[in-house]
Amino acid sequence: MNKKLICGDIGGTKTLLQLVEITDDNGQERLIRHYRSADFTSFSEILRDFLSQAGASNRPHAACFAVAGPITGQQVALTNLSWQFSSASLSAEFSIPAVKLLNDFEAIALAIEHVPSSDLLTLQAGQAHPQTTRVVLGAGTGMGVAWLAWLHDRYHALPTEAGHMDFAPVDPLQIKLLESLQHRFGHVSVERLLSGSGLTNIFKFLQQNDGGDFHPVPVELEEDSGAAITSLALMQHHPVAIQSLELFAAIYGAYAGNLALAGLCRGGVYVAGGIAPKIADVLCSGGFIKAFCAKGRFSALMHEIPVHIVTNPQIGLLGAQQEAQRLLNRSG
Repeated sequence: MNKKLICGDIGGTKTLLQLVEITDDNGQERLIRHYRSADFTSFSEILRDFLSQAGASNRPHAACFAVAGPITGQQVALTNLSWQFSSASLSAEFSIPAVKLLNDFEAIALAIEHVPSSDLLTLQAGQAHPQTTRVVLGAGTGMGVAWLAWLHDRYHALPTEAGHMDFAPVDPLQIKLLESLQHRFGHVSVERLLSGSGLTNIFKFLQQNDGGDFHPVPVELEEDSGAAITSLALMQHHPVAIQSLELFAAIYGAYAGNLALAGLCRGGVYVAGGIAPKIADVLCSGGFIKAFCAKGRFSALMHEIPVHIVTNPQIGLLGAQQEAQRLLNRSG
């Protein structure tokens, strides 16, 4: 009998669920649904709706959910949403025999080895070294990071909360930006700059400090207006929005370079998340890689490290599906 599994990518902005039927170790999609996370008070509400649409004949044998938050003892509290749940509670509530939770970037990292070259946009070709450390990072609702370390015969994903490391400014403008955000937040993490709300923080700072020279009419924005700012820059050529994206790209590149140095990631750097594909032209324009490689005595090494943008928006779902299939195989 063919077995069914559910995989999911659960974030602060959106939740994506997929039902897959396993036949001879190959998966065939039976149902996929997108949900706006903020429209629901709990993840259980979403899963209940999804299972109802799937029907009684498609009850899953296993499930794996990639979640935007730290996983401790198979329990999670989402970083940017007030949901809390565990694998045990989902298993009991929905009668799913085997359930596993992954950090969302752990799932993305697991899928990297299986991503076709057509889903990668290369920013720097470099010289990839086989079986060496890789790092996956990505700005979206927040900033996610995971390492990939080679152990025995395959890569293993190591989840982190590196998005909450201190922001490290590299020039006078970025120092002013840090000081401005310190007045608002106290501690200024990388995520305060590299996320949808982070891009908004950058725009508001530039508008208040330099915007008078660019545009006489201030633009009022919600707390997380990354998409609106991107549209202002790319569609309306708004000067402050353009400068905001350029500064965002430079900070992004410098941070990616720090992670690459920290892990000596000769296997490559993979920029995922919801924002990078939408501003790919900005990231390709040179500012990202210039900041990535600007590491003083180690600049030559940085030029050797491959850097790619992951353009597949379902990369997290792919990693969750792979882990769900392993879970299914282990449970028999």
